[in-house]
Amino acid sequence: MGCQARGLATKSIDLNALTGIKKRPAPSDLVSGVLKAGGRLLIFRIQIPRARTFSKKRTMSIQETLKQKLRDAVAKLFDITIVEFTVEVPPRADLGDLAFPLPFELAKKLKAETGQKQNPRDIAAKLAAEIQGVAGVSKVQTAGAGYLNVFFDRAAYLRAALAGDEKIEPMLGGKIIVEHTAVNPNKAAHIGHLRNAVLGDTTARLLRAAGEEVEVQNYIDNTGVQVADVVVGFKYLEGKTVEQVKAIEGKFDYYCWDLYSSVGAFYEEDKSRLELRATTLHELESGSGETYELADYISTRVLNCHLDTLLRFDVKYDLLPRESDVLHLHIWQRAFDLLKEQRVIEFETDGRLAGCWVMRSGDQDAEDAEGEHEADKVIVRSNGTVTYTGKDIAFHLWKLGKLDIDFYYKPFRVYADGSLAWITTSNPLENDPSHPRFGNGAAYFNVIDIGQSYPQQYVKLGVMAASSDKRVERSAHLAYEKVALSPAAAEQLGRSLSDEDKKRGAVSMSGRKGLGVKVDDLIDQLESNARVEVSKRHPDLTEGENAEAAHKIAAGALRYFLLKYTRTSVISFDFKEALSFEGETGPYVQYSPVRINSLLRKLKDSGIDIDTGELTTASMSAINELLSGDGDELWSLAYFASRFPEVVRSAVSSLEPAHIAKWAFQLAKNYSLFYEKHHVLTEADPVRRALLIAITMLVQRKLVAALDIIGIEVPERM
Repeated sequence: MGCQARGLATKSIDLNALTGIKKRPAPSDLVSGVLKAGGRLLIFRIQIPRARTFSKKRTMSIQETLKQKLRDAVAKLFDITIVEFTVEVPPRADLGDLAFPLPFELAKKLKAETGQKQNPRDIAAKLAAEIQGVAGVSKVQTAGAGYLNVFFDRAAYLRAALAGDEKIEPMLGGKIIVEHTAVNPNKAAHIGHLRNAVLGDTTARLLRAAGEEVEVQNYIDNTGVQVADVVVGFKYLEGKTVEQVKAIEGKFDYYCWDLYSSVGAFYEEDKSRLELRATTLHELESGSGETYELADYISTRVLNCHLDTLLRFDVKYDLLPRESDVLHLHIWQRAFDLLKEQRVIEFETDGRLAGCWVMRSGDQDAEDAEGEHEADKVIVRSNGTVTYTGKDIAFHLWKLGKLDIDFYYKPFRVYADGSLAWITTSNPLENDPSHPRFGNGAAYFNVIDIGQSYPQQYVKLGVMAASSDKRVERSAHLAYEKVALSPAAAEQLGRSLSDEDKKRGAVSMSGRKGLGVKVDDLIDQLESNARVEVSKRHPDLTEGENAEAAHKIAAGALRYFLLKYTRTSVISFDFKEALSFEGETGPYVQYSPVRINSLLRKLKDSGIDIDTGELTTASMSAINELLSGDGDELWSLAYFASRFPEVVRSAVSSLEPAHIAKWAFQLAKNYSLFYEKHHVLTEADPVRRALLIAITMLVQRKLVAALDIIGIEVPERM
């Protein structure tokens, strides 16, 4: 029996607001530069906030040391205190490794404060004299109209980079609760759901890589309209009992997919049948009876199907909170009482919202607005049912530990690595006292589609009004745009398109109409294609080895496809593009570490030591010579790879996983050029060969770390 129940515009987020700190903003760096991709020069500027707290034993980086020296120099020379200023990465190695446009900023500030005009280039010369002699810096020079350019001691910098990875200090602190996926447990997951899961999983991985404590939750809406509609389908359209539903074999989530679509047509034929939905919703919220038992079985079995599907992409969860438990354990009631006590909500006695409990926005402009963005947000409907916004407010108050009530917990699934996914329960007899302490977060990040931005705004307003907790300000709705279908993909799925659809270039998916790309179907097709390619290149592999490699390649292709676009970009899904292994794809990035592993094996087989011993014993001047002049490109690759911690901090600052994906692709592309030009196996000079090996191993380490964050495994062979 299939899926049986078993246990490119990026919006930056202000980290001062996220942390709820109202003191002077923390220093930050603006790292900029130029990446070469697809024949184009891509200019990037990334705001990187500095971590707010450091260990006393922590050693400052060269960049941090330089910034402190410049602060001291500005205070000494101009009697000005500066905290934040820009740092740039020049587009070419011959222009330096860091560039400070600080003299321009100072010239403006001095003119504003004193009325005297000062030449930025003269200011740069004075500052340059003050920061000479910093360890790890070979020279400081002025450039252009007033830039302050810094050149590193390349040999010393490379040795430090090879010695170990820089520890990334937490930027937020406290436990961060990341909620993602939240697929309605009423049918199979489609590609749009997968985008949510991949974004959420990658965000959690990213935060952990940045030293944060993370709890991952997948909210299960087992009492909502979508589950109710499938219950209506089984009970009234097909006339099945609970036992008959349990006897259904095969892919249960696929069966429900088709049934859900049929229920939509069932309602269209006779609008009065919508009363069946309303009745069913009340029965689900009651927590008992045959209808509730049927809904519980359906939602639990479909949930297992979803977990099976997402595990193919290594997506796991710590906790599966169920909406039914929010209601049955009176968590909602506790929150409802608090909302009334704090006068966050009001009971309407007349007008179109008579009988409803509503929350006021407090925004006069919003209150005057009409249409879907109305000022009054309904929390409890006139028929007594609680809206999604109301339930969400209650749940988020629990997340932050603001309600003196908790769920009961039981293990739901044991993953292969021994970790557990727990699920909430209303039954105290099922509670396992060994469960971790869930909730009580310092902040929450919710990955929910952009169409829910308005209700999510009210959720945050409601939680803030009820709790008066500054931690709520740190929390954020990580909005993402939908995945639509390209016209070609829609036609492949059997949809007849109008001329208007074809002109739009994208067709919306619809669960109610059964139009969408099921995740399992897509990954099956990807794995089939990958198996063919792996067989061609490595016919000696066993069937099991081939299948394992094909799975890693296919999952990597799909994860990268969903991550290479910024969250706020609409993805027009196309089978050909998603299944491609050429261009900016996951397999392209995977191929670099696979190629490096192969190279390292060949070096070992040839008796060549890969521990870079020659490089360790070589003179610093000899290494610097190899990294200069014609060696600028070697330095550029090593320097680009070493800046991975900056990319992580940037991605955390903007909560944008696409930064990691794009950087990994660029590093893989740069290494490919390096690999084609420099032949490590045949290099005769032992020091130069050791340098090439060291750079190769540095690239490998950083690429694997980046791929781990975006959830892509490296296969043995490709």
